[in-house]
Amino acid sequence: MGESFKLAWRNVWRNWRRTTIALVAIVLGVVLLLLMDGMIKGSDQAIFGNAVRLYGGNVVVHAAGYRARASRLPLLPLDNVDAVVQAARNQPQVVAAARRINTGGIISSRDATYSVEIIGIDPVVEAPVSLHAKNVGQGRFLQADDGDAIFIGKGLADQLHVAVGDRVTLLGRSKNETMRQRTMNVVGIYDLGLAEAERGMVFITLPEAQTLYNLRDQVTEVSISLQSVGQEKTVMAALAAALPANEIDSWETLKPEMRQAIETKMGFTTFFGFVVVFIGCIGIMNLMLMAVFERTREMGVLAALGLKARQVMGLFLLEGSLIGLVSAALGSVLGLGLLLLLGRVGIDISFTSGMGEATALMGSRMYPTISLSDIASRAITVTIIAALAALYPAWQASHKEPAEALHHV
Repeated sequence: MGESFKLAWRNVWRNWRRTTIALVAIVLGVVLLLLMDGMIKGSDQAIFGNAVRLYGGNVVVHAAGYRARASRLPLLPLDNVDAVVQAARNQPQVVAAARRINTGGIISSRDATYSVEIIGIDPVVEAPVSLHAKNVGQGRFLQADDGDAIFIGKGLADQLHVAVGDRVTLLGRSKNETMRQRTMNVVGIYDLGLAEAERGMVFITLPEAQTLYNLRDQVTEVSISLQSVGQEKTVMAALAAALPANEIDSWETLKPEMRQAIETKMGFTTFFGFVVVFIGCIGIMNLMLMAVFERTREMGVLAALGLKARQVMGLFLLEGSLIGLVSAALGSVLGLGLLLLLGRVGIDISFTSGMGEATALMGSRMYPTISLSDIASRAITVTIIAALAALYPAWQASHKEPAEALHHV
């Protein structure tokens, strides 16, 4: 085997120009495959990561009984809030654990009235992870010492015909089901490029919500933000063990429509990724077929010298595997380096602004990402394809009579 390997390696570089062309072509193919993988995964993380941030965090902890009445956004005070927050912060995947009051209500101006989701937040904790705080279109985000201040979306502001500095009336249900009303000052307007989401959510400070809804020093949920989408199950399992008296949900259970959207997009991107890989594989196979068919006369010489058909075929199969292995290794290193660079600086996609909800959620920059397992699988795939591409012509030529192979043009 050692002698066969040495002979195959010498044969690979005997015609170094042909080998270099094959290597460059396959390396470029590997780099493009990895770049495509990274962009697909990066766009998924951007879209669904931002969607999760938009709708309340990756994981949400509520009091027992909330899940059955979730559609009504009930005001069920959460016991042992400090213990819940501490348990969340003990998980390495957790970026932030924010206390919230989340309920439904009505907002009105002189011109219109709309039902909205009213969210009381701690601005200091929420600002670093809030998609709304990141997309302030007018005015500013809430501050900890704000009193009768409200932060609304552009879509809602347009419907109400209000701007920063105008007054609106907020009406909601308190803990004991009595109606509470408060006049609020619009201090900021967020602009997500998602009119429906902008019309549906308004934000006030947590102390203001506690006063308005008669929930002194209480909250109704703890919203937990994670490093990336996909870590929810691990964190939920750890929290369930630490907080057995609470209901722990993720966006998958509280927002099933988002899960359906993700599954649909994952199916599409998986199919698209398969098509890209398939096209790349055809290119690699075509290259290897041409390289091996060109050496049919060489196979005839080897057969005339006494090598058996299986030995000739094994030698060329080993050569194809070596070319594939070297190409896959070089392509993986270059592809990983390119993805690490792009993952740090990002890709400007601001030109897609206004093309739809998906592009709005992606933001102005996309950061490609890929795992080492994905890189390894692509490298193995390319190596196998190169070997298989060399197998057929080697088998065909090795079964020709030596005289016929020698006269091959």
